[in-house]
Amino acid sequence: MLAVPLIGAIACLFLDARSARMVALVATLINLVLGVVMWLNYDIGGAQWQFQEYSPIFGDFAYALGIDGIALMLIMLSVFLMPICIGASWNAITKRVGEYMAAFLFMEVLMIGVFAAQDMFLFYIFFEAGLIPMYLIIGIWGGDNRIYASYKFFLYTLLGSVLMLIAMLWMVNDAGTTSIPQLMEYDFAPEAQTWLWLAFFASFAVKMPMWPVHTWLPDAHVQAPTAGSVILAGVLLKLGGYGFIRFSLPMFPDASAQFVWLIWGLSMVAVVVTSLIALVQHDMKKLIAYSSVAHMGIVTVGLFAFNVQGIEGAMMIMLGHGLVSGALFLCVGVIYDRLHTREIARYGGLSVNMPAYAAVFMLFTMASVGLPGTSNFIGEFLALAGIYQINSWVAFVCTTGIILGAAYMLYLYRRVAFGPQVNADAAAMPDLSMREYLLLGPIAAAVLWMGVYPESFLAPMRADIALLDARLTEAAPDSDAHLVIGEPVARDVDADHAAHGEAH
Repeated sequence: MLAVPLIGAIACLFLDARSARMVALVATLINLVLGVVMWLNYDIGGAQWQFQEYSPIFGDFAYALGIDGIALMLIMLSVFLMPICIGASWNAITKRVGEYMAAFLFMEVLMIGVFAAQDMFLFYIFFEAGLIPMYLIIGIWGGDNRIYASYKFFLYTLLGSVLMLIAMLWMVNDAGTTSIPQLMEYDFAPEAQTWLWLAFFASFAVKMPMWPVHTWLPDAHVQAPTAGSVILAGVLLKLGGYGFIRFSLPMFPDASAQFVWLIWGLSMVAVVVTSLIALVQHDMKKLIAYSSVAHMGIVTVGLFAFNVQGIEGAMMIMLGHGLVSGALFLCVGVIYDRLHTREIARYGGLSVNMPAYAAVFMLFTMASVGLPGTSNFIGEFLALAGIYQINSWVAFVCTTGIILGAAYMLYLYRRVAFGPQVNADAAAMPDLSMREYLLLGPIAAAVLWMGVYPESFLAPMRADIALLDARLTEAAPDSDAHLVIGEPVARDVDADHAAHGEAH
């Protein structure tokens, strides 16, 4: 799965535009098939780490790959979205097509590498190298302000990761191994955990992105080409959440409990503030970008709920949001290709001349809001149920984000799809083409599949999340609940009888 897109990327550099498009599409489709084969052969309930490869390079550093259920689901998300990104760029990208396709294929290699790496320095190489193709995609094929956006994206994400590298070097020196599975079970000294956790947090908080280090995201989304926005929202934002699951929580459980107030506080602010900012946006891409920050706020709350429901919910939101936000950016790209503007005010009444588009856009709008039967509902319900067990106030504040989410998404949909057709050019736009049906159809099916039968996505991750929960149990902060789950409630039987008699 790493070799196919890498060979495709090298080939694209030497091909003409039409051939490069075909090679990129074939390579990503082959990887999708390989991903499905891997999922079908994944042994649920078997060994924690499967499909392992190990080749020592020098010293402790090794080319070590392997996946658990969590990595499997995120790799599947990556290989599912990649052919759709290539299809979305088919007509939109006309200059340097070979280099563009090569950048996307190279990014697929790095994304799969991040989720499969079992050596800490190998993880770091994949994690940081992922910046390079995205930086080029925004900087070369982006909008008018692309240089500013690409530099901002690069500098924000790089600065946070320098601290993480220093922490990794200390950890390897202390634990005597670079193996991620071994480090996940190693007990670092509590005072060291504090500093290590903060160093990793600096990197993962920017990647998520958490408030207030989220400001690179709206700029990057607005300037990126449509496919760049899809992969940025769909997969790259998930690297931060994956980092918390793989490093911060299992390796530094005491520090995670110590700083839980920081995560909760920043997440609550993110959910409410970025939702309110989304409400006043005039640019469709900016609105969806701010909604991503709000959704990631619920992910971080779920991860730091220190229980199974919270972590399962966070993973399901990451998968569901990857599909839904990617689809919403594709929906923006569909009408941008026709009218070349993202201003909400330029549209209106599209359900008249683009009924199929309006129907598909409505499905993804409802999924973003968290309608039962769609992918995001399961994740948000589990994450909020998880945090409610430990802190009801955090759950209350984050739940207001769902209400605000309904407000800005329905407000966007009403202004685009309904109302009078004021602009003649928007009223003359043709409905979805066959290519656009092929791009949006599979995502719509996956969103409904996740909403109706989430067990197929939860089952591979359940054992790994249970192991993480067991690692966190002792460190978990006290709950503000007055009852413990499973604790019987003592009832006064005589008082019950007396009340029954008075009622008669």
